[in-house]
Amino acid sequence: MYAITGITGNVGGEMARALLADGQPVRAIVRDAAKGEVWARLGCEVALAGMEDAAALAKAFAGATGVFILPPPCFDPAPGYPEARAAIASVAAALAQAKPAKVLCLSTIGADAMHDNLLSQRTLMEKALQSLPMPVTFLRPGWFLENASWDVGPARESGVLHSFLQPLDKPFPMVATKDVGRTAAALIQEDWTGQRIVELEGPARVSPNDLASAFASALGKPVQALPVPRDTWEQLFLSQGMKHPLPRIRMLDGFNEGWIEFQDKGRRALKGSTDVAAVIAELVAAG
Repeated sequence: MYAITGITGNVGGEMARALLADGQPVRAIVRDAAKGEVWARLGCEVALAGMEDAAALAKAFAGATGVFILPPPCFDPAPGYPEARAAIASVAAALAQAKPAKVLCLSTIGADAMHDNLLSQRTLMEKALQSLPMPVTFLRPGWFLENASWDVGPARESGVLHSFLQPLDKPFPMVATKDVGRTAAALIQEDWTGQRIVELEGPARVSPNDLASAFASALGKPVQALPVPRDTWEQLFLSQGMKHPLPRIRMLDGFNEGWIEFQDKGRRALKGSTDVAAVIAELVAAG
């Protein structure tokens, strides 16, 4: 039995579908019973638990061969990351109580970064789960290609992709969520001992200019990437409703300055098969 948190999202959903296709039993862990109905129809067990409810999580994890932890995202965290710390404490307590045979945790590129930034929330999760007695794998994917969903409207309407990733010709480690989910499904079925880190990126690195080119192909019109000036970021994020933009700014700095990177520039990272053109075409068709 494989218990999956975050099953209603892109990664968890793809992972669950891959496991079901392999004939594996899946327990869908959802916060809202209504969102579990589709998974019940597909043959999954359904367990109700929020990520901050250690008792409910422990019950949902009980008897599982493997548990997949997808930490809830917090894009505008308060100082000290209290939101992440609450979820981490709950998950760690639940795993310690339930004692599943193995754990796979979705982490991120940059979990080992030298400077504090938005991704440091995953650093905290990794540190907390490293003390568990069961085998744990931390899957560290690159930048999600699906983040470009925010660019569909501007690309279609004005032919412009406003990029925080810079310079525009720099290739960044990116990956499709479909590949992350499928890789997670394969990894959790493996046997291993202790803790291990698995890095994952797409078949080729992607620059902002590559993203613009993919949008141009999908839309059938010219699309140009333009850099968003660094000195405008804070005010822009505040105007969009963020209260604490510094962690996000520092994350972007990390990618641009190169201190958020895989350990050996991705040479030993697993490589997905879904390219940027396929992801952007899907986003354009959906948007």
